[in-house]
Amino acid sequence: MADVLIIEDKTSFGEMLRSSLEDAGISCNLVRKGREAIQLFKKEQYGIALIDLRLPDINGVDLLRELKKFDTDTRFIIMTAFGSIERAVEAIKLGAYDFLTKPFEIEYLIKLLTRMIEDRQCLYENIVLKEETHKIYGLPVIIGQSSAIKKTSELLKKAAPTDTTVLLLGDSGTGKELFARACHMLSLRKENPFVPLNCAAIPHELLENELFGSEKGAFTGAVARKLGKFELAHKGTIFLDEIGDLDLDLQAKILRVLQEKNFERLGGTFTISVDVRVIAASNKDLLKLVKEKRFREDLYYRLSVFPIAIPSLRERNEDIPLLVDYTLKRLGVNKKITDKAQAKLQEYHWPGNIRELENTIERAVILSQDVINAEHVLLPGSREKPLAEKIKTLKQAAMCGRAAAEAEMIKKMLEQTKGNKAAAARRLKVSYKTLLNRIKQYEKKGLL
Repeated sequence: MADVLIIEDKTSFGEMLRSSLEDAGISCNLVRKGREAIQLFKKEQYGIALIDLRLPDINGVDLLRELKKFDTDTRFIIMTAFGSIERAVEAIKLGAYDFLTKPFEIEYLIKLLTRMIEDRQCLYENIVLKEETHKIYGLPVIIGQSSAIKKTSELLKKAAPTDTTVLLLGDSGTGKELFARACHMLSLRKENPFVPLNCAAIPHELLENELFGSEKGAFTGAVARKLGKFELAHKGTIFLDEIGDLDLDLQAKILRVLQEKNFERLGGTFTISVDVRVIAASNKDLLKLVKEKRFREDLYYRLSVFPIAIPSLRERNEDIPLLVDYTLKRLGVNKKITDKAQAKLQEYHWPGNIRELENTIERAVILSQDVINAEHVLLPGSREKPLAEKIKTLKQAAMCGRAAAEAEMIKKMLEQTKGNKAAAARRLKVSYKTLLNRIKQYEKKGLL
């Protein structure tokens, strides 16, 4: 996809513009008729359009009006040798960014376009930030000195500078998204977007729209063009978490993007090309799913070009003290932890991995005063004093009681609906988003 579309019927002037912009590092396409521009806008996206006011088939103001129907985010500049205040006012009212009278200084145009492209990049980043459900990290920090984590980190460093598709495999809570972000930050794409999507957190009927976007009118409620995650990740990285939860139809469409580097929006009729690096992750045995015909074999081999196994916490037991120290610092807590408490943490098998460890430490911080003792480390199945003896305030009791009750209700409802979160949300009379937030919250606390 080019940054700028030039619509100019004078061949020599149009070629001069294209050559000058490309020399300045601005990618652009050139067409000589308005109808050609309309056809391109149906299938491609441009940050900026330079429109000559007098074209052989349609005037520039009418063309501006037509093009804005396809993409309201594009910025338009009208060019003319026959400028007038009336035309300028009309174009500005329709949403033109600027109005240039020929001849104009090419240096001025390049500076203007450069600033507009930078603004466009900020817009894309803001869209990503708005839609992303996870907090935004800086440079990811991978904590640990064990041989298992060092081996994984070395593999990641080798894969990161390439454009190779990476498949991260590991149990829930092992930090697969952290490794994906680290892979992106160590790559040549680090200045471009990192766009994560949890394939298990979005209902199947909405997932295609999230991945590929949609055109206005594609379905009820589609009142404007929506950019999908693949489009937002252009020139960057898309992270497809829990990819084993995709249905077979969407797997086929993901395979096409990997093979052909293009896709179509929902309701669209034209192909959109993208330059995206794919990192996928799963806590499931994808080869087993392949044998059960629940995961496409061709997609599996496309994704697993460079597989990296993320070790579980029980495989890197010696890293627990470092992880505990890091968690306390992240929480902004200056508390000591006794040797007995550390030993208790290292003896546990951690089925919830790092996520469960972090939640256990956070819980211990709430229950302790200046020092975290073994009695503050609450672990499932351990012989502990009753929780009531550990809680010092009514506020703590209320929080723990409500959380436990809600978690138990959610667990039972998910069992009844066989894991169908949308159906569970309806029965619990909460929104789908609220249920997902509760599940995430109680998984962190080790209650689910």
